[in-house]
Amino acid sequence: MYRGATVGVVLPAYNEAGFVGDVIHEMPAYVDRIYAIDDRSTDSTWDEIREAARDDADSTAVDDAENVGQLVADGGASALAARATVHDAIGRVVPIQHRENRGAGGAIKTGYLAALADGVDATVTVDADGQMDLSQMPRLLDPIVEGQADYAKGNRLLSAEYRTAMPRFRFVGNAILSVLTKIASGYWKTMDPQNGYTAISHDALAAIEVENLYEYYGYCNDLLVKLNVRGMRVADVAMPAVYGEEESSIAYAEYIPKVSLMLLGNFLWRQKTKYLVLDFHPLALFYLVGAGTAAIGVLGTLLTVGTALSAIGAPVVQGSTSLLLFLAGVAFLLFAMVFDMAESEHLEAQIH
Repeated sequence: MYRGATVGVVLPAYNEAGFVGDVIHEMPAYVDRIYAIDDRSTDSTWDEIREAARDDADSTAVDDAENVGQLVADGGASALAARATVHDAIGRVVPIQHRENRGAGGAIKTGYLAALADGVDATVTVDADGQMDLSQMPRLLDPIVEGQADYAKGNRLLSAEYRTAMPRFRFVGNAILSVLTKIASGYWKTMDPQNGYTAISHDALAAIEVENLYEYYGYCNDLLVKLNVRGMRVADVAMPAVYGEEESSIAYAEYIPKVSLMLLGNFLWRQKTKYLVLDFHPLALFYLVGAGTAAIGVLGTLLTVGTALSAIGAPVVQGSTSLLLFLAGVAFLLFAMVFDMAESEHLEAQIH
């Protein structure tokens, strides 16, 4: 336990032999549960998880034997049954095998479902490749156990020192997705949305309908949108990353367009659900009118160019009208963004 709260760690692993065992060995003693999910690896990841679990069980003292005995007592909650096999716990490690490869988001979802079934107070996500400094975990847990946030996430961009350690291509991609995620999620101060080092409270996990989480690398962006709709507080925590011999499995040429399309859908869903269904706020209408007016302005400009050769003077009038419509649309969009920022400002915090 950590400061009176039970702690679970979701550890998704796909072909992480040579790394995942070390992560399990280095897990802090206050962690009560380690949900190690093998996402149908083709290497020896599964064997390494079980071997490391046995080593961890031999070296870790368990103070609350009764509580550990309740771990996934039914052999896996019903929501897990169709997607994974939950094996008997080895000490504090719960080895879980997917029946088919489900991706990073799918593995996180499986771990979250197991943590919900166990009623864990705070659930941390840790990558199995050794990139995350486990000594920093209390910085994520403190805002949760102190009631300051419902969700805390690492942020490698808050500190200049941490930013310079990030490879250039990752920094550029991260910056693009940070901007898109701000707009989609409503958390305008939040950066580094791709950071997978996070902690979430039991109440927040229960509120977001885990079964509907996105099952691709954009799961962390999707999660922020769902948290905002439910009015959950998010803390951005300055966090270093460790870059070693591991290789990223993300194909960025496919990743950014796919996640961007998902974020567009999430933005529309958030506007409808938060500002029209659950409550009413005119900013949803500002977004709608702004986007529509700006689009009409752009269309008018294209039509003006098309008729430029057939009418003298008409293109000038049409062009001016189109420009005014476009500028009016942009103004409406900016008003909507200002309202959106104000609505979520009290839900955000930054911890340096």
